[in-house]
Amino acid sequence: MTNTNYQILNTDHVPIKAWTNGVPFETEAEAQLRRVAALPFVHKWIAVMPDVHAGIGATVGSVIACKKAVIPAAVGVDIGCGMMAVKTSLRAEQLPDDLRALRTAIEAAVPHGRTNNGAANDRGAHGEPPVRTVAAWAELSAGYDAIHAKHQSVGSAMRVNQLGTLGTGNHFIEICLDEAGCVWVMLHSGSRGIGNKIGSYFIERAKLEMRRWFVNLPDADLAYLPEGSEMFDDYIHAVEWAQAYARANRELMMHATIEALRAAQVLPAFTAHLEAVNCHHNYISRERHYDENVIVTRKGAVRAREGELGIIPGSMGAKSFIVRGKGNAESFTSCSHGAGRAMSRTKAKKLFTLDDHAAATAGVECRKDADVIDETPAAYKSIDAVMAAQADLVDVVYTLKQVVCVKG
Repeated sequence: MTNTNYQILNTDHVPIKAWTNGVPFETEAEAQLRRVAALPFVHKWIAVMPDVHAGIGATVGSVIACKKAVIPAAVGVDIGCGMMAVKTSLRAEQLPDDLRALRTAIEAAVPHGRTNNGAANDRGAHGEPPVRTVAAWAELSAGYDAIHAKHQSVGSAMRVNQLGTLGTGNHFIEICLDEAGCVWVMLHSGSRGIGNKIGSYFIERAKLEMRRWFVNLPDADLAYLPEGSEMFDDYIHAVEWAQAYARANRELMMHATIEALRAAQVLPAFTAHLEAVNCHHNYISRERHYDENVIVTRKGAVRAREGELGIIPGSMGAKSFIVRGKGNAESFTSCSHGAGRAMSRTKAKKLFTLDDHAAATAGVECRKDADVIDETPAAYKSIDAVMAAQADLVDVVYTLKQVVCVKG
C-alpha cells in the first residue's frame, strides 16, 4: 500500500518509520530509536507510534520486530499493561446528576494506589483476596511456581493480593459515554508488582549476559537475549505468564466494578459486556511479517490487525477511542496506546496548579488533588493530533468521553 502518513528517519542500519506528523517527537526519543536501529537483529525497520516518548532503554510507542533475539527493555517492566472496555445497556440519562456515589463505589470495590511501600496493609492490595481472585490465582499459580523455581528473585509476596487491583500512575477506571449516549466502563492496568519484578529481573540478567559475552552496546538497557539460549526461553515463558496475569487482573477489576455499580443503588438494572475489548500494549508476540517469523515487542503500542478492535485512551479530561485496525503492514499492524506524555511527571507537578487541573477536568467526577497533578490532561499530547497522525492505521468505531475517573 502507498503510505505518506509517516516520516522516514534514515540511519546507518535499518530505517525508522514514524507516524508522528503533527505531534511532538522529542530529541531523546529519536536518539533512543537510533540506538535500537543499530542492533543487528532488527527486522526491516522500527515502527514509531504518534504517542512516542523516551523510556528506559527502548522508546515508549515503539514496535520492534526482531529475528532470533529479544530485548527485555523493549517490553519494559509493566508487562501486559493494557486496556479493557465494556459497553453496558445504560444510557447517559440514567446516570445520577451527582456522580460521586459511583466513583466512591468503584474506589471501595477495587484496591488502588499504594501505601506502606507496597508491603502488608497496602491499601492498593487485597487484605484478604476475594473468592473470585483466589480462583483466578489457582489457574495462574502453577506457571508462577515454575518461573520462581528457576529464578528466585522474581518472587513476590503480593502476587495474589495484587491480582484484581489497579495500581498507581496512569492506571485508571472510568465510566464513559459514547456519541450515542451509551455508557461504557473502561480500565487500564497491567501485571502489577509481580510483572515489574519479572521485567526488572530479566533486564538485569540480559545485561549480565552481554557482559559475559563482551558485547558492547550503545545503551546498556538495550541488552538482549539470543534465541536458543536458556535465558531467552525462560524470559519468553515468564513474559507470557505475566501477560496472562495482566489480562486476568483487568477481567477481575471489571467484574468488581460492574458489581459495585449495581450495588450502589443509584442505577437501574443493566446488562454489561454488550461489546468488550481487552488488549495489551506492553507485550511480546510471535508474528510473521514480510515473510519472516519474528518476535515483535510493542512497548506502548496496540496490535491493529485488519478488523481487530483496540482501545486508545486519552488523558483524564480528554476523549478515548475504540478503534478497528486497518492491518497496515508497514506499522507491523500496530497503533498507538494512548496520547503519550508531553512532559515528565516532575515537570508537570512544577508547571501546573490545582486550579489548572480542576479546569482541565471540569465535568469529570475525579480526584482534583495535588497527588494527581502529574496526570493532568495538559501533561499529555493532544489525543486529536495523535489520532490524526495514525489515520492510516485504525478507524474509529466509538468515541468515548469519561464522566467518572478513578486514579490509582
